[in-house]
Amino acid sequence: MRISVICLSMWAFLSSGICPHAFSEVIHLKNGRTIWADHVRDTGTHLEYEVGESAYAIPKSLVDHVDSGGVAPGGAATAGENAKQLRDLPEFAPAVNLRNDSTLTGRIIREDHVDGDALTALEQSGDSASAAAGFFIAGKHEMDRGNFVQARTYLESALRFESDNPTVLNYYAALLVRTGNASEALPYAQRAVRAAPDSPDALTVLGYAQFAADRTQDAIATWKHSLAVRPDPVVQKYLEKAQRDATAEADFSQHESSHFTLKYEGQQTSDVLRSQLVATLESEYDDLVRTLGIAPRHSIAVVLYTEQSFFDVTLAPSWSGAVFDGKLRVPISGLTSVTPELARVLKHELAHSFISQLSNGRCPQWLNEGIAQAVEPKPVTQGQLLASLFRTQHEIPLNFLEGSFMQFNNVQATVAYEESLAAVQFIAETYSMSDLPRILERLGQGSSTETALRATIHSDYGQLEADLGKYLTSRYGN
Repeated sequence: MRISVICLSMWAFLSSGICPHAFSEVIHLKNGRTIWADHVRDTGTHLEYEVGESAYAIPKSLVDHVDSGGVAPGGAATAGENAKQLRDLPEFAPAVNLRNDSTLTGRIIREDHVDGDALTALEQSGDSASAAAGFFIAGKHEMDRGNFVQARTYLESALRFESDNPTVLNYYAALLVRTGNASEALPYAQRAVRAAPDSPDALTVLGYAQFAADRTQDAIATWKHSLAVRPDPVVQKYLEKAQRDATAEADFSQHESSHFTLKYEGQQTSDVLRSQLVATLESEYDDLVRTLGIAPRHSIAVVLYTEQSFFDVTLAPSWSGAVFDGKLRVPISGLTSVTPELARVLKHELAHSFISQLSNGRCPQWLNEGIAQAVEPKPVTQGQLLASLFRTQHEIPLNFLEGSFMQFNNVQATVAYEESLAAVQFIAETYSMSDLPRILERLGQGSSTETALRATIHSDYGQLEADLGKYLTSRYGN
């Protein structure tokens, strides 16, 4: 998503409600918010804390005090979980139709890791039902932890032993959609429904795959069937989103090019504008392939809206200029040609499609938005302010920016975007632009953001933020 630059205040963030989550120690911020962490360490200027396998740091100037023995409230979510909220499948618990007893699970998962030797023994046992269950247990374990590459391998092995098991098919289809392969997911989701035609979970997953594959009317029918079998408020929200899409696009026309499917309101867009849009998108597509070293596997849907239709469908905040949510959604009210500003917006949103594929949908928002702005290309416009924020330890810690920016107000969003761009600019200039795709690839292989940073630029969040502060001061002054 892209926004316009507005005036900023360093205190805007301090009154926000951004907070990650974990379990045993509670960091109380001066703005009244809290962070739940596994472990907290005082380095003098920062508090370093751990959430799962990731380590973060926050300036002590933001902290009031730290308590031990805290228990996070049920509604809290980790930064990683926040990053997935807008794109993940609703939770579902398929009926057990695999051999899945605690003894088998204990054999496969040891000390929170998959035991490869136990899987090999099951594979060689000649018991296909047990082998399918074992590989499914391993796949679900990795999928729950965001290790999508390894999860896919295990689930494919489970399907070799039980190719029509609806539970395995459900999870495999969901995994494919989450990693940007909706068209590939469809036949597996359809097989799951054929195997369990009245399963609300199978219907939920099929609708999710249909919607992601731009088959909106099919998704509406499928989700209605699912809700008739079992009411579910999350599925109801997905249905309402699909119905908003269908209503807005009821009278749309469609044009296809090499890499895009363009949908538009015939009375709102001229032939000249559409031709320019397609030419611009194709040119930017080629440039992003050269920059990021990868091309999306499937045609990208681009939907052009009048300004009001855009906000009615996306429910985006007023500061947004365009949205990529699997489709590139662009408001074009009043435009008769592709302006330089529109070209930058298109490239920004198109970049998100590339980033999603490289990272298997696991890119933290600051890196996602930072790269998208960098390739527009867009310069940092608030460098002096950022330098001041970092010097006074009032910057937004990058781990706070792993999740969606959609909940931010105008000022908070602008600070978040500027800081994200500055971080990416720093990495590209200090190390190499090629390190950014390498970080994305590590994320796609299942690494946490912290692990991916250490493996590429040899910095954790704390070091990156310290170096970024020095970079901003040297480049933009005090």
